[in-house]
Amino acid sequence: MEADTQAHVAFFLTGRRQSELLDAVDGLDLRPALFAGYRELSQLRYDYPVVLVAKPSDEHFVQSLSGLMDAALAAAARGSEAERIRKHAMRLEQEIRALVAAGASGSLSAIWDKAASRLAKGADKSMTDSLRRVRAAIKIDGELADCDAAMPARLLRHAWSEVQKQKAEAFRKDLDRLVLKLSDILKADFERSEAGRSAKHLKASVGSGYNDTFDFDAMSRLLAKSLPKDAFPEIRRKRIRELLAVLGAQQFYPSADATAKKGTAKPYTFFFDSCSDALAAFRERMPRLTELARAIAIAELEIDGQYSEAKHGALFEQFGANGLDPQDLAPFPDYLVCVNAGRLRADEHAQLMEILSSGLPIKVMLQIDDILEEASVGDGNLSSGTRSRQIANMAIGLNEVYVLQSASSNLFRFRERMLRGLTYGGPALFSVFTGASAEASGLPPYLMSAAAMESRAFPAFTYDPSAGTNWASRFYLEANSQVELDWPIQGFSYEDESHQRVSEDLAFTLVDFVASDHRYARHLARVPREKWNGSMIPVDESLTRERKGLPDKVPSVMMVDANNVLQKVIVDERLIREARRCREMWHSLQELGGVHNSHAEKLLARERKAWEERMQKEAEAHAAAPVSAAVASAERSTSATPVAASAPVEEEPQRSPDEAYIETPRCSTCNECTTINSKMFGYDGNKQAYIADINAGTYAQLVEAAESCQVSIIHPGKPRNPNEPGLEELLKRAEPFL
Repeated sequence: MEADTQAHVAFFLTGRRQSELLDAVDGLDLRPALFAGYRELSQLRYDYPVVLVAKPSDEHFVQSLSGLMDAALAAAARGSEAERIRKHAMRLEQEIRALVAAGASGSLSAIWDKAASRLAKGADKSMTDSLRRVRAAIKIDGELADCDAAMPARLLRHAWSEVQKQKAEAFRKDLDRLVLKLSDILKADFERSEAGRSAKHLKASVGSGYNDTFDFDAMSRLLAKSLPKDAFPEIRRKRIRELLAVLGAQQFYPSADATAKKGTAKPYTFFFDSCSDALAAFRERMPRLTELARAIAIAELEIDGQYSEAKHGALFEQFGANGLDPQDLAPFPDYLVCVNAGRLRADEHAQLMEILSSGLPIKVMLQIDDILEEASVGDGNLSSGTRSRQIANMAIGLNEVYVLQSASSNLFRFRERMLRGLTYGGPALFSVFTGASAEASGLPPYLMSAAAMESRAFPAFTYDPSAGTNWASRFYLEANSQVELDWPIQGFSYEDESHQRVSEDLAFTLVDFVASDHRYARHLARVPREKWNGSMIPVDESLTRERKGLPDKVPSVMMVDANNVLQKVIVDERLIREARRCREMWHSLQELGGVHNSHAEKLLARERKAWEERMQKEAEAHAAAPVSAAVASAERSTSATPVAASAPVEEEPQRSPDEAYIETPRCSTCNECTTINSKMFGYDGNKQAYIADINAGTYAQLVEAAESCQVSIIHPGKPRNPNEPGLEELLKRAEPFL
């Protein structure tokens, strides 16, 4: 055993494995143990694929397939046939998911029909009937998008297009109003002119049917005498004609009747795959944009009759000389740039930073396919997405950039925050990790991107400068799992050699994420089962130890092979160093998000110390007071009205014994329940536990939490699912807490 431990320590320190004691992991097809249940994603229900809704209403520009199916079943699966319809619908959903995962593309309706025709072969008529009913309950259509390398750009561009459509409708409506009003001014001027009062024009305007009824020559003479003689200033007439010419020639939005007009200039495009191209286009179009904004401002004054050449002439001559204000730019289209971090050259990086610091309404999606590339210094050191994190951090530091960072697996959950960034008045950065590099390891991008977010390698957050004046309102970190912990902890169960079920909690660390990438197999070594010993400890435990001299414990991760057989793998010191760096970066984000904030904790400790000192002084003063003073005080208190005693005492609301609840005011914030299930249990603003979502977990977890609670304030009530396994035993365990 001593030789085994020495081999483990040697590998940890040097990365060299002794072949007779340790195995290489190359070719073993190992993956983190917590991945064991995700071998075939098409068999699971999750957010993807999504439907890019063709004609969205409100903010619903994207819908998940599973969400659409659930809503359709709620409408279509009723009565005695509900279960039959539900089963058939679930089979169809799984078939659609499998088709999309295999590379099928197209609209929901097209792929639905393809999947339905497959299932209909050999099935009875009830299958066709079920699918017809469910399809009739789905009122939308659109392209299906799986969680692959192309999805982030597709999703963002789809959302951006919908935002621009709304801006275009508002702009065209306003433009048509201005053109109509200005045209009416010129028309009224003409009607008052000599040509407008002529008999020929009057006859043409009335129509040939009244030739014998009216004397148009007499009418012309009468109008010439009755209409005012004030001449319409030629300079104003010329100005309005110039305004109409500018408004009619604009290329920022397509005209509503563009197909009917030939020879009109082609509208500008605002989607780019290069920061330099987007900036060049913006600069080239700026004079035309300024001219159009100037024309709109003057037109508004002309329509209201407020334009004065003496007052406004010189002002508008210098219009836009110092650039345009955000409110002047707001009606115009936003630019969208989608770039890949792997192809971001130094000059392109400089252009990106210029965009973000310029305050221009340019939205940039930075797509990151690989965050486990080697650092520029080489020698096996990992960068873990350092460059991409630097860009996001610099953007936040600019203070006026909307920043969204997320794994692609989380983008559907971030759809509303994506819209906020697209409608934000200034620049926005969308930094997205796709997980596409995982394909070399045989893992789906969805799983790899989700693992990056879970392991804190690529946390999700948003920074919204328009949300408020402080970090608490601007910075959002809560999308990450178990945000208060260094590493998320998940339950893991397996069968041991004696065929007994074993359950334990596993922390998912950066090392687990890196271990899923075959490129870093040299940093790992499998320990044969007969060599397992007490020197191997979990990575998260290893990170909390302060090492002095040679270590006596070696960090390890639990993994499974292709047959889901449990393996233990030790890791070298380089990975531990990287995990420690990742943890420190996560701590910085926690501080920004108000979690374990050192300033708040320092202030709390100071206030607690001051309170304790004050209590101590009061106790000492009370103990030193003369007995007579104490007696007098007692007499006074006896005669005084007992205000406190007569105050009503707030009673705990009556609870049904069947209801699950927590006595929140008594919570000691021990983290026991949130560790068991962070979705079922949550903390309120006072960091005291409550049941956040009773449907997010099992009755077994409720009972386990009640048993683990240090102050016995969790009451599991009665089970909501009568079919949950082991209810008889669980009810007995729950009795002391009801």
